[in-house]
Amino acid sequence: MIRLQNRTIGFLARSIFEVTHSRTTGRRFISLVLAFGVITTMFTLGNTVVVENAAVASRSMLASEAGVAAMRAGGNAVDAAVTTAFVLAVTYPSAGNLGGGGFAVIRTPEGDVFTNDHRERAPNNATEDMFLDEAGEYVAERALRSHLSSGVPGSVAGLLALHERFGVLPREAVIARAIELARDGFELPADIARQFVSHHERFKHIDSTRRVFYKADGSFYQAGELFKQPDLAATLSRVSEKGRDGFYTGETAELIVAEMARGGGLISKKDLADYEPAWREPIHGRYRGFDVHSMPPPSSGGVLIVHLLNMLEPFDLSELGFHTAPSMHLMIESERRAYADRAVHLGDPDFYPVPLDTLLSKRYALRRIEDIGARATTSDDVEAGAVPREPFETTHFSVIDADGMAVAFTTTINGGYGSGIVVEGAGFLLNNEMDDFSAKPGTPNMFGLIGGEANAIEPGKRMLSSMTPTIVSKGNDFILITGSPGGSTIITTTLQVIVNVIDHGFDMEDAVNAPRFHHQWRPNSVRFEAGIKQKVIDELDAMGHVNLYRLPEQAVIGDANSILKYRGSITATSDGRNNGGAVGF
Repeated sequence: MIRLQNRTIGFLARSIFEVTHSRTTGRRFISLVLAFGVITTMFTLGNTVVVENAAVASRSMLASEAGVAAMRAGGNAVDAAVTTAFVLAVTYPSAGNLGGGGFAVIRTPEGDVFTNDHRERAPNNATEDMFLDEAGEYVAERALRSHLSSGVPGSVAGLLALHERFGVLPREAVIARAIELARDGFELPADIARQFVSHHERFKHIDSTRRVFYKADGSFYQAGELFKQPDLAATLSRVSEKGRDGFYTGETAELIVAEMARGGGLISKKDLADYEPAWREPIHGRYRGFDVHSMPPPSSGGVLIVHLLNMLEPFDLSELGFHTAPSMHLMIESERRAYADRAVHLGDPDFYPVPLDTLLSKRYALRRIEDIGARATTSDDVEAGAVPREPFETTHFSVIDADGMAVAFTTTINGGYGSGIVVEGAGFLLNNEMDDFSAKPGTPNMFGLIGGEANAIEPGKRMLSSMTPTIVSKGNDFILITGSPGGSTIITTTLQVIVNVIDHGFDMEDAVNAPRFHHQWRPNSVRFEAGIKQKVIDELDAMGHVNLYRLPEQAVIGDANSILKYRGSITATSDGRNNGGAVGF
């Protein structure tokens, strides 16, 4: 049996590795020399800044720069977050959005925490069996690539609600940069240009989408060329001028409903007019003396982060070491149990009695880990715990201002480029979030996640999410802001960033850029980024873990754009797995 320990790990415990940097054009190679003799090498494309006042880390350098500019102009972290989100809708179209939804966790300088839920909702005419054929079988194309796949968008309402409650700049100011970039264009980054090419077969048959992402003659945009989105600029201008009425009623709403009529979708004018974001009580947990605040249901992320940390807290991960087979074994076994609980117990709390008190309790966590031994269990032998009744394309960014206000923000349209359908005349993509419901009990969605009654389709219901915007703090001297895209891997990515900092003593840059692994109960497999050594994977195999997959070099897990404020210094890191940007002053 692996030894349990009761002592608390020291604050920012000792580092167990040495870091050597060799800088080359555009890439930074990191060698982690572990105490156990395992050498891991990986490269990064992102960047890190160390500043004194304020910072933004996001998937787009233009978005991060716009967020910091908002703070330089007198805005706070929420003004910066709203600015960043609107710019991402222009510069990062595969996940930044007006037609999707998301979650935000806000921590004020006084330490109060608020969460905003602007997750999409099922249209009023949605039915439980809408993605099943006559034989009762799940039809993936209908759930992912049709007008039926779109839930009622929540992003615009959520951003405006955040700004109205906490922002200090005028609404027009936080949308102005997004309008400018959409109207006048921006130089297309190479990675986004490649995405347009890779999605061509999917997009070329959709007239409204083809007109946005390809030139008038059908040819591809090249990296560095000016990419303009006039219809999107017009939609953003209506939001700037009229607020929520510029999106949920009037011309934009009419364009959405007309698009639904063309493709047999369900979103109506009433669905749009009735949409409201929700302010919810944050999920709160304690881990080794740190406060952990995250998103409540309909996000599963906050519950699972606290549940996982509760299961890991009795073990001395620092002593076991970073990326050793024993420490990874414990994390995999905990993930197996947490994702089993997710499948049964989590859904929209407005429609289903989610047993939060039990799932968040340390006593329940101890009960869940009591059968973890030196060898792996199998997913067939692990089911959800008994409790009393009571992407793949997303993007996360982190913000902190000079007063210490912090925002963790995750937004999505679900799959890369959502449903693939641009609203004719409005210039933005529709989400395919309806696939995040459990279309049929026991049938996995696009991320392999399984659900049941708690996450069944119902009119007006919010679909379960894995988004995990999280703020970990210890007073105002330590504030970690993190989260990630990646579907079901969001939760395990966020977990590893937190553990890397608190248990292994990593700085922000190395905590984010260290290689990752993922397990989610079903399918019963473990995925490893290429930077994790085969020697460790072989040791896990000998411990009884099965279906162990080492991903190819170009395949990555997550994109954890994160910020750490520690002892007055702010470190912001744009995840090196992608070409984002961290900016500060």
